[in-house]
Amino acid sequence: MSATPQPAKMKKDESFLGKLGGTLARKKKSKEVSDLHEEGKNAINTPMLPTGIEIHPEDTLMEENAERIMLDPTSRENLKFKDLLKVLIDWINSELEEDRIIVKDLEEDCYDGQVLQKLFEKLSGRKLNVAEVTQSEIGQKQKLQTVLESVNEMLRPHGWTIEWSVDSIHSKNLVAIVYLLVALAMHFQAPIRLPEHVSAQVVVVKKREGILQTALVTKELTSTTEMMMGRFERDAFDTLLDHAPDKLNVVKTSLITFVNKHLNKLNLEVTELESQFADGVYLILLMGLLEDYFVPLFNFFLTPESFEQKVHNVAFAFELMQDGGLKKPKARPEDVVNLNLKSTLRVLYNLFTNYKNSE
Repeated sequence: MSATPQPAKMKKDESFLGKLGGTLARKKKSKEVSDLHEEGKNAINTPMLPTGIEIHPEDTLMEENAERIMLDPTSRENLKFKDLLKVLIDWINSELEEDRIIVKDLEEDCYDGQVLQKLFEKLSGRKLNVAEVTQSEIGQKQKLQTVLESVNEMLRPHGWTIEWSVDSIHSKNLVAIVYLLVALAMHFQAPIRLPEHVSAQVVVVKKREGILQTALVTKELTSTTEMMMGRFERDAFDTLLDHAPDKLNVVKTSLITFVNKHLNKLNLEVTELESQFADGVYLILLMGLLEDYFVPLFNFFLTPESFEQKVHNVAFAFELMQDGGLKKPKARPEDVVNLNLKSTLRVLYNLFTNYKNSE
């Protein structure tokens, strides 16, 4: 009879385990419900969020009507966008070589204002009254404020839309940084070729009535070379091309006659303006003839083979033009080397207007 209580003990153990299992099941179910609720909340709050973009915890703490902009990951991997970044990085490093500043990443190297300060000072020839090194966030933003105020003061009169701010630069907003650098490169006529038609998609996160709203917006970072160059002061040649394109062949014929009048003295003749001036040799020889001096052959490449040698020649010809009292050509050496007809015509037209009566 002593064995009869055992089944009751088993029922007690089963009841205990059952209760334990039930508690765990309820907790699991409660967590699933919580996760489902959170997922539904996120779906409502971020209805248009592209794949690959994460809403950061700080976004939920945004003030009402505030917004945050993030670069869409697909744009970051776009080849033309990558090319633009490389061109800008190489340009900055070239400009700041004497300062021994090497930029590798625009977001990480430009956000604190140090590189932007040095770049603006180099390009503008102005010294800004800012601390050289600032570690604190407040100090960095104060430096950025001074730098950007000077930049905006210079660019606004030329019709630039300001697409950057202290907060966007300091928060490492790559699109804002690129906008700023492209504007500086174009304004100061940097000797670089910016890739055309580069755009980037950004995710704009806004807080409205306590709810996060997102939208995908396309930002155009560069247009065509002609449109970008068009921000600079226009000359008579621009007017001629815009309002009398039918006269282009007449202009080309006049320019060919003009250059051959002088180059024939060296038994040289031009038939194609865009290609025969692309290596810079004829430009250099023409300047020597127009100014009546001999250009030493060791100053340039008589038979240039590489792109760099051709750019050197054209840039040297530009220096000779400035030595002769002409303004710095609006065209870039790279454009002439790349067979850009308008750039070549603009250079030759400038010579024509200044030396058309020379014998």
